[in-house]
Amino acid sequence: MYSTTYHKPASIEDAIAALNGGEDTKILAGGQTLIATMKQHLAAPSDLVDIRAIGGMSGISAAGGALTIGAATTHAEVASSAEVKSLCSALCDLAGGIGDPAVRHQGTIGGSLANNDPAADYPAAILALGATIKTNTREIAALDFFDGLFTTALEENEIIVSISIPVPQKAAYAKFPQPASRFALVGVFVAQTDDGVRVAVTGAGEDGVYRHQGLEEALGSNWSASAAAGVPISPDGLMSDLHGTAAYRANLIGVMAKRAVAAT
Repeated sequence: MYSTTYHKPASIEDAIAALNGGEDTKILAGGQTLIATMKQHLAAPSDLVDIRAIGGMSGISAAGGALTIGAATTHAEVASSAEVKSLCSALCDLAGGIGDPAVRHQGTIGGSLANNDPAADYPAAILALGATIKTNTREIAALDFFDGLFTTALEENEIIVSISIPVPQKAAYAKFPQPASRFALVGVFVAQTDDGVRVAVTGAGEDGVYRHQGLEEALGSNWSASAAAGVPISPDGLMSDLHGTAAYRANLIGVMAKRAVAAT
């Protein structure tokens, strides 16, 4: 066994001080990945800094044509939010399909984005909706945030505070879940926004979540399931593993894109 010092700061300033004061500190939000890796002795942080009690880190609000979601807001809170349902029901549907009830009541949107699992659901939504990730020091556009498998633009000891999501004209998410984990074997989020059409794919790319240019161009000209069906999906750059080959995932991208568009 190993020892870990637990911190529960009441402010961002206290959290930063705790992060800087330990030898190997980790931020604890929902803990759905971190605690599991610690149990398997794949991570042994000297300090855990629990950010859930910090004021303003959770909650959902709407103003100026955008949703603001605190980083410590749980998936269950997003899924059940009347404001999210009214302004971007696709995000409710996505959050409601993450894991199981236990995961949804502990996991947080900020933790999911910071972890950037290549099969996570939220990265596809954030990328397709053109969201902005706000930290304790700056704002990062979604397009600049995701840097590859489990990698983001976050600097050491930088904390996600909230996410600002422009309200789309239309949006939907379709996922083919891996039966055991409920992670996306392939998930496709489509969004028609004031800045054009965006289509983001999770669960398939070798480098994690990405935008699909061919689907964006087709749906930008003709927002329909038939237009999505006519786009060739190359297996190049897609993952192959025991759950599915790159060719299988390529086919699923087309199927999930059609389903997502049809759902809007």
